[in-house]
Amino acid sequence: MTDDCIERAKADIEATGDLLERTLKLSGLVTTLFQEQGFPLVVVGGSAVEFYTEGGYMSGDVDFCRRSLKAIPLRLMADVMSRLGGKSLGRNWLVCGIYVDFLGLLESETVLPNRELETPYGTVYFLPPELALVERIIFAESSAECLPSARQMMAAALQDARFDWAEARRLADLPDFKVLPRLEAMRKELSDGSGA
Repeated sequence: MTDDCIERAKADIEATGDLLERTLKLSGLVTTLFQEQGFPLVVVGGSAVEFYTEGGYMSGDVDFCRRSLKAIPLRLMADVMSRLGGKSLGRNWLVCGIYVDFLGLLESETVLPNRELETPYGTVYFLPPELALVERIIFAESSAECLPSARQMMAAALQDARFDWAEARRLADLPDFKVLPRLEAMRKELSDGSGA
C-alpha cells in the first residue's frame, strides 16, 4: 500500500464518527500493512467482542495476535506503525485516536475458522465467536466488571445463526476453561425461547 493510500485511509478513519466503524476501518488498514510484510493478524479479546456485539460492548482498543509462529520484529513493527503516524507506547500504539495492541502469537483451542469482515482497507479476521464467548465467561468468573461483556457476547451468540453451540460447549468443558455449567446457565437465562 502506498503512502498516499495510507494518508487517504487515515483521513477517512479520522473523519469517521462511529467508533465501531472507525475501529473496523483501522483494523483493516493495520491488517493489510502487516499482511504485506508476511504477518497475518487476528483481532482477539474485547476487540472481537466489539464486532460480535455490533458495538454493544466497546473495549476502547484493538487487540491483535499474529497467526504465524515467527514473531514480528520490533523494527518492522515500528516502521509499519510509524507509516500510520502511530505513537509508540511499547508494543502498544496510538493511531487515529485508537489504541492498537500487539499481544503475540494467537492461541486458539477451537478448530473453527476465524470469522472475516471486508473493510474499505482490507479483510479483518476475528477470533471465532465460540471461543470469544467462553473467554468472556471465564473472565466474568473472576471479575464482576467482565460480566456485562459476557452477557452481551451471549446475547450476540443467541442471535447468530452460524454460532456452533456444540463447539462452544466442547470449549467450555475443556480443562483450560471449565465453565460449561456457567455457559449453560447464562444461555438459559438470556435465551428468548427460540430454541437457539
